[in-house]
Amino acid sequence: MSTEASRTAPAPGALLLCRAEPESVGPAAQLLHERMLLTPAGAEWSVLVPEGTPWLRGGEPVERVVSGWATALAVGAPWPVLAVWWDADRSGFTLASGFRRPVGYDWLSKGMPAGEDEAMRTFAARLGLDPVLDMQALDALTKPDSAADARARVRGLLAVLTRAGVALPDGIAPGEPADRLSEAARAHPQARIVEWPGGREAVRAAASTALDRGPLGPWLPWSGGPRAHTLALAQVAVGLPLTVWGARRRSGGWVVAGALLVAHGAFGLTYEIVRPRD
Repeated sequence: MSTEASRTAPAPGALLLCRAEPESVGPAAQLLHERMLLTPAGAEWSVLVPEGTPWLRGGEPVERVVSGWATALAVGAPWPVLAVWWDADRSGFTLASGFRRPVGYDWLSKGMPAGEDEAMRTFAARLGLDPVLDMQALDALTKPDSAADARARVRGLLAVLTRAGVALPDGIAPGEPADRLSEAARAHPQARIVEWPGGREAVRAAASTALDRGPLGPWLPWSGGPRAHTLALAQVAVGLPLTVWGARRRSGGWVVAGALLVAHGAFGLTYEIVRPRD
């Protein structure tokens, strides 16, 4: 790559959009062990802006890191997570929701589509987008367009999501440098820092959130019901082998996903033991 191209190509980066209020996102995001800025991003949406760049430290692609983050956040919560990412060669997204297989799409640096049309349709269906108007706009993103580069494609995707309530704060947009994204997030009056406070403090905060919100808390959507114990066991059963698999492949993103699954499950089992009884 030429020196000029190196200067103009966007540095790798990512944003995590959660379809939930910041109060619901914060406790789960702590367990990612990454310092992030959390701000509202429209009606019933929040955005997490990573302050660090683990994809540069460990050599793992940004897409793989944030896909693991999105999966980890979504599998233990009743709301979906959209990871938007970019690097010098591509841009794209990964949508994670519950235990379902994540769906994603990407574009090459000059905007050439490199994903499958079916993935875009699945994306629209999982977010409950309009099957006519929104799908037409999404279809346009899967067609060649010499006037749109990869960054413009992802911004076009987020423009479609404005009809679903997404409204990113000023200055937070795909392709912006990490320091500029952090600065824009900090300028938001409701911004807060999310970071790992330590095991005991994190569990205490999560327990407090679940108890305050009751049976529909963001961590334990079925706590107190017949499905709670089964869900917690399933999270541990899936999380342990996923953590081992990620470790063998030296994939930090999937190690985090597996570890968070185990943490969710363990917390769920503990909560079932210690929760107040009527």
